[in-house]
Amino acid sequence: MLLAGFILGLLGSLHCIGMCGPIAMLLPLSKTSNAKKHIQILLYHLGRIVAYSILGALFGLVGKGLFLSGLQQNLSIIIGVIMILLVVFPKISHKITLRFSPLTRLLNSLKLQLGLYLKKESFYSIFMIGFFNGFLPCGMVYIALVGAVAMTNSVTSAMYMALYGLGTIPLLSILLYVKDAFSSAFRTRLQKAIPIFVIVLGVLFIFRGMGLGIPYISPEESTLLLSSSPEFCH
Repeated sequence: MLLAGFILGLLGSLHCIGMCGPIAMLLPLSKTSNAKKHIQILLYHLGRIVAYSILGALFGLVGKGLFLSGLQQNLSIIIGVIMILLVVFPKISHKITLRFSPLTRLLNSLKLQLGLYLKKESFYSIFMIGFFNGFLPCGMVYIALVGAVAMTNSVTSAMYMALYGLGTIPLLSILLYVKDAFSSAFRTRLQKAIPIFVIVLGVLFIFRGMGLGIPYISPEESTLLLSSSPEFCH
């Protein structure tokens, strides 16, 4: 399931371009040194990946708690359903964000910090722009985090989200180097592919939780518990 994080990031890159693209286009990248520009872009991506990994680790704690409570398979089914609902009703996540005033205040603080760092060209500032960018609300990140909860421990969840971040790098980097690289037809095709993949991933999570005895896709409950148990790994 870890690979699903990378594929989700790769397919969701166009959505990422729409959400993170405006910020990326405002990056104070060097205009005099290509080497410095390359490093700055790498640091921007690294900042986002670190943020995603932290979020993954936090959500992994939730997944681990539910796993220890013996709810792993039910959790997998719930996660699959939530993934599908977020695709069918994309405005759900946006409404949830707006209804929590503490979260709104936090987001306003993040935007303020972003504005301050966008005025600086240092390597540290570029990294911090990516870092704060990673915490901004995004439908695809929400979907990825839903999947991260099912990883049952913080380390694996952090890896899942790191792979999601890696998946977003190729298209976003192309945007940074070539502003008009993507035709409208290409963007439309990729946008149509995103919800299809997310629904397929949601269905896989549901099958995984049903314990149908299908190897790798829907293992029996005992096999699933053993493969996720720390003692089994040793």
